[in-house]
Amino acid sequence: MEPAAVPSVLSVLVVFLIAIPFAVLMALLTVLPFWKICAKAGFPGALSLLMLVPIANIILPFYIAFADWPALRQAQPSPMNPPAR
Repeated sequence: MEPAAVPSVLSVLVVFLIAIPFAVLMALLTVLPFWKICAKAGFPGALSLLMLVPIANIILPFYIAFADWPALRQAQPSPMNPPAR
């Protein structure tokens, strides 16, 4: 029986040089749109970093969709302080 082939250092380096920029690009393509969505909805933009967490990336869009948006709360006039005419 032949021993298992050990990958060379060069082949491992090439894989990492391709995989790491691809992973960073995918993370940016995921986080940046959600950062803008969170900011426009009135949530902290850093909340979008949860898109990098495996289970949280499923929960976050549902939370944003069904939560009361702080930006809309600030835009609505209070019944005690009607808008000036």
